[in-house]
Amino acid sequence: MTTHTLETPGAALTYDIHGPLPTADERPPLLMIGLPMNADGFTALAAHFPDRTVVTYDPRGLGRSVRTDGQVDNVPAVHAGDVHAVIEALDCGPVEIFASSGGAIVALALVSAHPDDVSILVAHEPPLLSVLPDAAAAERAAAGYRDAYAAKGFGAGMAAFIAMTSWQGEFTDDYFAAPAADPAMFGLPAEDDGSRDHPLLSQRSRPVLDYRADIAALTAAPTRIVLCYGDESTGTVTERTSTALADRLGQQPVLFPSHHGGFTGPESGYPGQPEDFARTLRGVLDRAVSRA
Repeated sequence: MTTHTLETPGAALTYDIHGPLPTADERPPLLMIGLPMNADGFTALAAHFPDRTVVTYDPRGLGRSVRTDGQVDNVPAVHAGDVHAVIEALDCGPVEIFASSGGAIVALALVSAHPDDVSILVAHEPPLLSVLPDAAAAERAAAGYRDAYAAKGFGAGMAAFIAMTSWQGEFTDDYFAAPAADPAMFGLPAEDDGSRDHPLLSQRSRPVLDYRADIAALTAAPTRIVLCYGDESTGTVTERTSTALADRLGQQPVLFPSHHGGFTGPESGYPGQPEDFARTLRGVLDRAVSRA
């Protein structure tokens, strides 16, 4: 592995290249991105692609990538510009991308703005609330966990986040009438340490959930886009967003093993099934290449 730092407007980005460039197999690099998550989140998944050149990076403001723009919010278009800069620095043509959660939304913004950057995008559970039939209610539910965090800190905010993301089906009156989630139920601290800068629970990632996909641009792009979700996510908000976006793009989503972080190992604290996940991802990428 080699580590590189790239100066971009407003940030110094750190990215890692696992394998040779030019690639040994003439396949493009496989770039893995998440948000808000740094390169370490893909350690287990990348290990199952020893035959591929894998690129991981820390988004601006996370891990080793330092922001110099004075901002703290995660705007998909800004992060997409950063990924574009990394791809340009690789200087090897269009890449393949596996992107998860907020990283999948960044990847959608990238394809919309720079369609020639990406040959294949596998978008795993993008929380694209705007495509849901109950979009307004979903946005209200998301505001609920941000409000809980602002009022009572990490434990209350994370408990509300878990309650929202594990809810089955549309966000009905029953959801909003339920009592506030108890942090103790999830082994979370009840005390408030006073911090309000959590990258997921604060207002910093609100622009990710507020993102509106450019369906026309995605449909027109040469990129082969594959939506997917984990089998344990069935019925939850991120399965529903994945399915709804796939429908907008005229496709069926692909079922992957495990949950929202199903590609992670024990280091995540909530491990998935990275070996099975990688096997499924490899099959999706190979099929996409064969259809190109």
